[in-house]
Amino acid sequence: METFLKPDADAIAEIRESVLALCARFDDAYWLARDKDGQYPVEFQQAMAEGGWLGIAMPEAYGGSGLGIAQAAAMMRAVAESGAGMSGASAIHAYIWGMKVVALFGNEEQKQRFLPPMIRGEDLMAFAVTEPDAGLDTTHIKTRAVRRGDSYVINGRKVWTSLAQRAGKILILARTTPLEECKRPTDGFSVFFTDLDRSRIEARVIDKMGRKCVDSNQVFIDELVVPVEDRIGEEGQGFGYILHGLNPERILIAAEAVGLGFAALNRATRYANERVVFGRPIGMNQSIQHPLAECWMELSAAQLMVDRAAELYDAGQPCGAEANAAKYLGAEAGFKACTQAVMTHGGYGYSKEFHVERYLREVMITRIAPVSPELIRCFIAERVLGLPKSY
Repeated sequence: METFLKPDADAIAEIRESVLALCARFDDAYWLARDKDGQYPVEFQQAMAEGGWLGIAMPEAYGGSGLGIAQAAAMMRAVAESGAGMSGASAIHAYIWGMKVVALFGNEEQKQRFLPPMIRGEDLMAFAVTEPDAGLDTTHIKTRAVRRGDSYVINGRKVWTSLAQRAGKILILARTTPLEECKRPTDGFSVFFTDLDRSRIEARVIDKMGRKCVDSNQVFIDELVVPVEDRIGEEGQGFGYILHGLNPERILIAAEAVGLGFAALNRATRYANERVVFGRPIGMNQSIQHPLAECWMELSAAQLMVDRAAELYDAGQPCGAEANAAKYLGAEAGFKACTQAVMTHGGYGYSKEFHVERYLREVMITRIAPVSPELIRCFIAERVLGLPKSY
């Protein structure tokens, strides 16, 4: 893994200001419209691509900026904080952590073939790992890839696969060796990055509570033929490859949750200053002030854990505990801030006109995915505190 210098605070601030300036072109009305019509935010994605932001953490040799997850997290927090929320963040964050698998473990031919078009924003990728009967127990996924000459034939089902309605590429985790033939449950997986062939892959949209413009899907794979050249890395080593993308994903989700929390907090604070009841702004009341002050402190504390986890990852150091803690703390703080923003607005908080109800619906994603708060508690208890495994 590449080693980066500790990120410079001024450089981080510059990234944040630049991204916020770009995002200002996509106002609340734009994101409310995407929330209603469910159309993918193509204009936003293209603007981020033209600005060079999609390749922020990709190697310079393939058109990226060669920066670290710390810089990428600053970018993603700014996107969410701009008011784009998880609709904007989820539209582009797979370009960072999803493509890390290719950037780290792909061969030179694959990097040349796959990375530049993605960095230019010419295509979207779907990430197909989770399965309906396995959930978070990834070792028990059943999708199979069987080698037949110079190709693999893949069959199986996936769920919660984002962007499968629009993507031209798909990253698939599949078993190339049955579980019963493996010494360890994490053995026998392989990763494929290939064309999303709609004659062999059916994607059914899942109707969900928020982030409508980034489709989530049930995916059915039937006799998908994938050339050996589209297998990333060694056969049977895919589980380890996927793990390298999980910590960056957790860090980015945490940053987005913090950003969305601050977006909600900013709206609530502005409303509390402007809303006059009984002849005084409601922000004069401690019952309004204190919860908002708590939100600021908790969001700021979560950001410090995001920074620490990103710093460790970029330095090539173990960061599992910190990445999971950042995701937990960011999601909880973001959820509390979004909830408090709705409550601060009172009845108006329930109105789409004030946007905070959209924030609350979207921030729920950060608590649920990509790992539940309960499993994070288990991870910290077992791996950090040394307590016996509970499941």
